[in-house]
Amino acid sequence: MSTDERDDQKEQTNGAVHEDDGPAPDADLEPSPDPRDAPPPVAVAELAAACVRFVAAKYKVPLDFEPETLSLIDQYVRDGRAELALKPEPLDLLQASIGAYLGETMRRAFGATWFCDGDHDGWRLDFTYVYLTLNPIGMAREALMLGTADGWHAHLEADAGEREVLEQRLASLGEIDEDEFYAPTTRFDVVEIAVDTLRAKMQDDGNGDVTFGPDDYRK
Repeated sequence: MSTDERDDQKEQTNGAVHEDDGPAPDADLEPSPDPRDAPPPVAVAELAAACVRFVAAKYKVPLDFEPETLSLIDQYVRDGRAELALKPEPLDLLQASIGAYLGETMRRAFGATWFCDGDHDGWRLDFTYVYLTLNPIGMAREALMLGTADGWHAHLEADAGEREVLEQRLASLGEIDEDEFYAPTTRFDVVEIAVDTLRAKMQDDGNGDVTFGPDDYRK
């Protein structure tokens, strides 16, 4: 190839010179998008933003979806619990806004996608890099009620083949009091341990590159 021909080819390819044997094998492949970089569904974003406003109005502290802010959410839950004892009507809004904020903090930390069709008891946060799903709004409901919320799927749901190793790991954490058990910071910490445990098993099984999407959770 002459110098002039090479210059013409560079102009046609924005300066990149290619030989005549075709493109590289992976030229058309793009990396999978990271769910942590995607915006949440509008319904989730609005509820999470409401939680940010409520907390800022009450404590004069801004929230930024970092795990460290969940200790303030713990306090907001305790105060909300006392207020609900006198006036239970705001429960639905409180649990939805707190749950959306908790779920968004988890999603941004670990990678997940929201399923938010229908009523709040059917919402889920489906994790991408491990098979794990849960309802953060159910977790918030339990925190406010200090008890199990049947039908709200606040517990961690994993693949049947991985459930035993996950349960063994979580059982090793020991007993804690009821208030701490249901606190958003504890729920986040438990999810973090679960994600680490499941990822380690996937790596050991040679499945470290596997990811999960909506079709894996809603079959």
